[in-house]
Amino acid sequence: MRVIGFLFTVLLLWSIGCSSGGDGEVEFILVDAFPFLRFSFPVDLQHPGDGTNRLFVVEKRGRVIVFENNIDTKDRVVFLDIRDKVIVDSFELGAQAIAFHPDFEDNGYFYFSYTPDDPIRSIVSRFSVSEDDPNVADPESELIIMELLQPEPGHNLGRISFGPDGYLYIGSGDGGQVDGIPGTGQNTTDLFGAVLRIDVDNPDEGMNYGIPAGNPFAGNTLGIKEEIYAYGFRNPWRFSWDTVTGLMWLADVGQHNLEEIDIIEKGANYGWKIMEGSMCFDPPVACDETGLTLPVFEYDHTVGVAVIGGFVYRGAHLSELIGSYIYGDFLSGKVWALEFDGEQTVSNSVLINSPNLIITTFGVDQNQELYVCTLSSGLSPDRIKKIVRSGEDN
Repeated sequence: MRVIGFLFTVLLLWSIGCSSGGDGEVEFILVDAFPFLRFSFPVDLQHPGDGTNRLFVVEKRGRVIVFENNIDTKDRVVFLDIRDKVIVDSFELGAQAIAFHPDFEDNGYFYFSYTPDDPIRSIVSRFSVSEDDPNVADPESELIIMELLQPEPGHNLGRISFGPDGYLYIGSGDGGQVDGIPGTGQNTTDLFGAVLRIDVDNPDEGMNYGIPAGNPFAGNTLGIKEEIYAYGFRNPWRFSWDTVTGLMWLADVGQHNLEEIDIIEKGANYGWKIMEGSMCFDPPVACDETGLTLPVFEYDHTVGVAVIGGFVYRGAHLSELIGSYIYGDFLSGKVWALEFDGEQTVSNSVLINSPNLIITTFGVDQNQELYVCTLSSGLSPDRIKKIVRSGEDN
């Protein structure tokens, strides 16, 4: 089975080199979505789901910026500033993500993940919007929901997001850097190397969150952490749901050889670090794939070095991309469109190749239009980009 999957992947990797723009094909480019705005290391972009047409951008140092979703906007407001609490390095420490409660319009709750120092740990906290201004949060309203002591600085928390079921999902890395922490990805007695699912509205006794009854290990007596929804990940930086099919997509950053894209199923084991993608990596005894769920797609390090998960496009502006999973690579500047038929990957094609841009994350607005957060490589400032057809009036 693994040989067949490997050959299929090789064929798809060949298709990666065939970018859009051949005869009769549409060419796509990245343009500044908000040409009058600049950011400092943007790592997340979200809308609040309240119909206000606002966007919120998380900056790595611990700020959140809010502004009107309008190409001509020149005004931006600091929504939250907790830089005094956040430790930042050149790798993965810092602020990571923001998630708005499904009832944000009524309760004003949002959730924020970041890394404080002394000791280094990963925190998911709840904050509230101030009573006086919907564009300003109350930094004193912080309630720590979850706190993980990081064994190493790398591979801490990734995206946090409320799923279609109303529960908060948390991407938790393996806590390591090179080679990870021994056994962590396969160790279900800790919260590392996993996607976690918690109920922030119905806390259990002595906790600031509850365990959903439908979690795969809820009520177990084996010492398995009941927060775990799926496990066997290295660095699940970004995940999202297709708003039509309900499928949960996750991009797991690889190490030596492969970057992988997974469809997440409850209780499944995605293999790290027995496997890196579809290849054996560091099995404890032998490379036994029994019970492991392999990626729906992967690419090797001749193509890119760190996958950045995206979204299945469900906007109205780019009809050619509807239903495709749009994702990128951190350092290569490539953006791809992957087509999945519900059982297997049908095609994967390069949409954009922008080697002068560093891609940190993707985001969508209230209309499901797609944005790309980028860093300067010395030639341009940190910007928010959007995908448009080449030659189109932007």
